[in-house]
Amino acid sequence: MKRTISLILAAFLATGGIALAGDDVPGADWMPKEEVIKKVEAAGYSNVTGVHADDGYWEGKGVKNGKIMEFHVDPRSGAITKEEIED
Repeated sequence: MKRTISLILAAFLATGGIALAGDDVPGADWMPKEEVIKKVEAAGYSNVTGVHADDGYWEGKGVKNGKIMEFHVDPRSGAITKEEIED
């Protein structure tokens, strides 16, 4: 019985780990990173760097209004959903 529970727990943890790793991979229906960078630049950003998939959105950094900012972008629409000054 203990062995069965251990196997079930191991399988659960293994599949949960795979699901979490998938959160940092762009989805098939996401706009390409290059297009996201163009949209962010059109919104006033320059020196855009570090654009990557993270927890279901594109994330990156850039300069806006003379400040280094971190931003989140909706992966399908390209809309900036979060902006904050980097600490």
